[in-house]
Amino acid sequence: MNRSFLTRYIWLSIAAALTTIILKTGAWYMTGSVGLLSDALESIINLLAALMAMAMLRIAILPPDKNHEFGHGKAEYFSSFVEGLLIMFAAACIAYTAVERFLNPQPLEKLGIGLFVSVIATIINFIVAGILLSAGKKYRSITLEADSHHLMTDVWTSVAVIGGVGAVGLTGWLKLDSIVAFAVAMNILRTAYKIIRRSVEGLMDASLSPQEQETIESVLSGYRKQGIQFHALLTRQGASRRFVSVHVLVPGNFSVHDAHHIAENIEKDIRNALRDTVVFTHIEPVEDEISLDDIPLDR
Repeated sequence: MNRSFLTRYIWLSIAAALTTIILKTGAWYMTGSVGLLSDALESIINLLAALMAMAMLRIAILPPDKNHEFGHGKAEYFSSFVEGLLIMFAAACIAYTAVERFLNPQPLEKLGIGLFVSVIATIINFIVAGILLSAGKKYRSITLEADSHHLMTDVWTSVAVIGGVGAVGLTGWLKLDSIVAFAVAMNILRTAYKIIRRSVEGLMDASLSPQEQETIESVLSGYRKQGIQFHALLTRQGASRRFVSVHVLVPGNFSVHDAHHIAENIEKDIRNALRDTVVFTHIEPVEDEISLDDIPLDR
């Protein structure tokens, strides 16, 4: 499937990042809040992450070639990995600024207009994050999903910051602004860890989820009733595509024609049950004792 249309979602993310940078920087400039400054810094990271996502997505959608016969889909994992690192960098900057301002608190100004501008930026991020998450799940793009989670982190960051700055305005306790900013940094680190972990698992050819493997097993169980057996089932996730390999053991009296049709039907049923799945089957006679010698991967 041609996935070039996915880049339009990244352009939406880039536009949202540019807009929120302007709005949040303005809110920080008007109020002097370190919490709002941390929010503006994260929006800059959002822009860098979106640009990285655009570059990697353009590579991921390239068709297979001589040197990459399984396609370029894994480029999406590099995008999400770098995005996780950028989120960690943003968290470190926020934490540093929060500690410095905690030790040297400064009065906040024009809280009303500053918070109003920040709320508008938060609403923009919330809408765009929802669009990206929906598209990411629909088209199985880890890049779009990672960008969505990043924006949602920004949304919750903004909610916490707005609440903290509002509380400062009500209580007059200036250090509360820094405490909220530091708490936001810790929450951002948690999101970064999840994104990086998922990216590393993808690059390490992690198996499909238990739910997906149960789906495959339900397909195979129907054929077991016909006297067909299976072993050496291997699965892995390759960004937007799944890969499944299984050995199909058929009765020895089956003709090559019959065994081939059984294998073709199995591959088709798995692909129908799990969209965007590449299936490899290997036919073996069930009565042959050496059929069990090649179960390990390194056969």
